[in-house]
Amino acid sequence: MQLRRATCLSLLTSLAFAATAHAATVGREQDIVDLKLGQRVLVDDGTCPAGQVKEVRGAKMTDKGVSRTSACVPRYGPKIK
Repeated sequence: MQLRRATCLSLLTSLAFAATAHAATVGREQDIVDLKLGQRVLVDDGTCPAGQVKEVRGAKMTDKGVSRTSACVPRYGPKIK
């Protein structure tokens, strides 16, 4: 029973860390140099309405690399400089 509880606790902890580290934030879209397939990067360049931030995603593979898509998504948490 102790082992099962410890396993569940470690799984929940690792999920919490993974959820907070899923997207990096940059100030300009030009700062994204190596976007991988499926990666999400938040761009805080002021192009989206108040309370939102631009999310750039690696959408699909092409002959020239990973193509990007972007959309405005809700901003979570306080703005960090």
